[in-house]
Amino acid sequence: MWAPEASQSTCMSREEFMQRMTEIVGWGTKEDYGKLFDKVDVAQDGFIDWDKLTSFLLLTLYENDDRAKATVVPQWKDLEFLPGKHKDTIQKVLFLKSSSHYLTISKEGLLGIWGENLKLQETLPITTDATKLKHLWVTSLVSLENVNKIAVAFTSKEIYFYDLLSKEGFPCQYKLQGLKGTPVCMDYWYDPLDTNESILSFGDITGKVQAIVFTMATISLFERPASACDDEKATVTINWANVLSGRHRCCYTLKHKLHHGEWVRQVTYNASLDAIISSTTNNTNTVVLAWREKSKKHLQMTSFNIAQGIHAFDYHSRLNLIATAGINNKVCLWNPYVVSKPVGVLWGHSASVIAVQFFASRKQLFSFSQDKVLRLWDIQHQLSIQRIVCSFPRSQDFRCLFHFDEAHGRLFISFNHQLALLAMEREASKRVKSHKNAVTCVLYNSVLKQVISSDVGSTVSFWMIDTGQKVKQFTGCHGNAEISTMALDANEKRLLTGSTDGTIKVWDFNGYCHHTLNVGQEGAVDISQILVLKKTILVTGWDRAVTVFRPQNFNQFSIQPEEWKGGTQHQDAILCAAFSPPQTLVTGSYGGEIILWNSQTENAHYVLHPDYQRLLKSKSDIKPQKLPDAGRGCPSHSTAEQAALGAGSFDTGTSGNNAVMRLCFLEARKDIASTGGANLVSCGGSGYVRFWNTFKKQLVAEFLAHSGVGSIIMATDKLNRYLTTGDLDGWLNVWNIEEYCLNSSENKITQMPTLVRSFQPHEDQISSLEMCEFGSSSLIVSCSADCSICLTDVCGASVWIFGQVEHWQIENCFSLPKKDNNLTKTETQEEGVREIPLLSKEESCLDATELSLFDKKNKDESTYNVRPSEVINLGIKYKKRTIYKQKARNVYNSEVIQKPSSVFRSLSIGTLKELPEVNKPAFLLDPEKYFREEPGKECPQIPEDPSPSETLKAVFVEKNLFPKDFLDRERRAKQLCQETSSEVKIKRNKKQL
Repeated sequence: MWAPEASQSTCMSREEFMQRMTEIVGWGTKEDYGKLFDKVDVAQDGFIDWDKLTSFLLLTLYENDDRAKATVVPQWKDLEFLPGKHKDTIQKVLFLKSSSHYLTISKEGLLGIWGENLKLQETLPITTDATKLKHLWVTSLVSLENVNKIAVAFTSKEIYFYDLLSKEGFPCQYKLQGLKGTPVCMDYWYDPLDTNESILSFGDITGKVQAIVFTMATISLFERPASACDDEKATVTINWANVLSGRHRCCYTLKHKLHHGEWVRQVTYNASLDAIISSTTNNTNTVVLAWREKSKKHLQMTSFNIAQGIHAFDYHSRLNLIATAGINNKVCLWNPYVVSKPVGVLWGHSASVIAVQFFASRKQLFSFSQDKVLRLWDIQHQLSIQRIVCSFPRSQDFRCLFHFDEAHGRLFISFNHQLALLAMEREASKRVKSHKNAVTCVLYNSVLKQVISSDVGSTVSFWMIDTGQKVKQFTGCHGNAEISTMALDANEKRLLTGSTDGTIKVWDFNGYCHHTLNVGQEGAVDISQILVLKKTILVTGWDRAVTVFRPQNFNQFSIQPEEWKGGTQHQDAILCAAFSPPQTLVTGSYGGEIILWNSQTENAHYVLHPDYQRLLKSKSDIKPQKLPDAGRGCPSHSTAEQAALGAGSFDTGTSGNNAVMRLCFLEARKDIASTGGANLVSCGGSGYVRFWNTFKKQLVAEFLAHSGVGSIIMATDKLNRYLTTGDLDGWLNVWNIEEYCLNSSENKITQMPTLVRSFQPHEDQISSLEMCEFGSSSLIVSCSADCSICLTDVCGASVWIFGQVEHWQIENCFSLPKKDNNLTKTETQEEGVREIPLLSKEESCLDATELSLFDKKNKDESTYNVRPSEVINLGIKYKKRTIYKQKARNVYNSEVIQKPSSVFRSLSIGTLKELPEVNKPAFLLDPEKYFREEPGKECPQIPEDPSPSETLKAVFVEKNLFPKDFLDRERRAKQLCQETSSEVKIKRNKKQL
């Protein structure tokens, strides 16, 4: 419509715009385009240009999108009470982004640490010097994520700072003492662009609002006094008077007293307003905004007077609105710059509103009232679009805490010491689903050329990898329990499924269960991995010891675990394991420890950790010995990098920063391990991948594969050329590790390998990864909690989803040439093509010639459903295959044959040359000479076979085949039967007479 070179300056009048749009678009009337012109020409200049038109269209699209989101009403699962150990009122719930964990703290000082799956992993008591005082309570908790600490406020007028990075206890690093009033609420903010800049604000019972502004937070929050001891682990006592006087050069304070003796119920610092917002239950100076002008030292303040006061507030930066939870049953919306009256009032609650929180992405608002009623409001129309009545126990005296985790769609509501969860249902997506439920594990069977997947609904599905067609499905494998992991045996003829019900079942591929391994003797357990070795089956995931089964003792259907001779060596639950023939076994735990075992003797002999390495002399030797050049003690890391490495690491390993989620031996590098190269890879924690040398017992390299997403998983190919990592947001990164960590290095390598590909095939966390080879294609199979299983290659092909209507032909979709061994390194890198054979976790440790460990005929009497392959429609697959074959035949009839996109693409194929004329042989030219009959010679007469009657000596009788005594016995039996029957007839006749 506008010429490209003149689109920035050319203008159109109304008539010209109507004419051109009608001609170019081809539909719509001139009147419609005239109305569009009037909407774009807001200034009524009579002319519009390209910039005005595109700006109007973009703004309209944004408004329509926001309007569509605002009208969506979330669907919720049933209210669920989370089992916890708190005995007093829960004071705070917060989420640690860096380690993907939730923290709860109760009034008696018990800190609960929850996994992302909302399972309580650990409880730690938070103590002070005055713990013996019965009136000592915890009042608030905040997370200092940029420096990996938490701050806890006590009724003893103290604030304690605890270090999350320490592995030795749960130490208090700073004690802030001497406060004039008891702090009852706190908030922490840090600048994401400069983590040194942060603000800790808190309000007390005297009405004071105070803030500590840290200017060098990642280096030190407070300066260490000269009188303090040299021990860096010792707690440093900070006097509040010294902080106020400015003796600590790395921070300064701000404060105001506008609340005049009223308890400060809530305080927060907002960066978009650059102001501290605080509130009380008083009707004067109810909400105060305090900010600091650059030219002045004191805070400037403005206040809102709200009748009867408020319980809580929240601020939406994009809408620039403050929502207040009124004691007078009203929810009010305020413009921060208009204090006289609210811009909106939300009516509907019949009791005092005790909490409000914005649903920021949808521009909606939650409110929760004293009568346990939850409402969701549409801010634009100021209407209540949802009302939920929460079924809490009846009580007149209770305290509720309200926290909405928008990123995960989880709403937490506490009722005194109980914590309830209201989780959002996943919105219906147009994305293709491979399973009805979240997929938990995926395997590749190289014998059947099939992908095997499992889900949380206890369903196992089988897919053809070359077309994506589902061929069979087992349902109810473990009842309704989730299948958390799977494994294949040596010959890939048996499938092992591990479930949260505490059992492992051994199946054949006809849906027949041969054995049940009772892993969790005390009930449900979390099975994270099944490792099938030559003579043992190892199970990990929930205990600090390895659970072992020995298949040679599988003489019954139900099997009990046996004793692991090595005992308990880990300090945390074992999550994964890997094996390298002939006898090297490694196990990784939640706390970050990797222990090396001898699989034959089952004894541990060494511990690897990012912070230390130590030799195991006995089972009781569990004290770590710090090494100056190991882990984060390496001088190559700055303090900020150390903070990023260890976000949220507790002594008990509950933070999961160093948690080892996957272990993999680089079998192709066995020869270089003795020279210092890496032969073991681990991943997990806060997105880090680490390379180890098990021969020299050292950490060779580590790099951040995914930032800010919590733990990750990985898979590698058999030749160890590629490493694929997946995170909680559904992203996959493919790394070229062919030349990475091949040689020893004095210092730990922190430079990451070459990133080949980064893409997002899933919408939710990736739960399992598998790398395999099919023909000439190197493939990546991934599954996710978004119910899909994706297939792609390492070099950038399209992503295909198992279960989609249109099936694929893998030779057409992922056609890659095989690697030529004669190519130089430069040529190989330019092509960017690699052949990646399959290496499953079990196959590397099994003897391929050994018979299956599970070829026994014990049957499972439990019921299960098998979906036969005949039920599944295979029409699309066969039609496409027939068309493909017909095209292949027609190709040879043409004059020029195109090069196929297969492994033989490098062959030069052309039309066949015509054969030279061949002279006919002499016997064809003169057949009479070679085949005519010569006179005087007669063919010899062939004698005829004699007739059977002439050769038989006697007539054949069939009875002659049986022995004589057998025939005599039969004859006597017949005679006896005849005599008996005749006597019966005589007696019957006599009775009739």
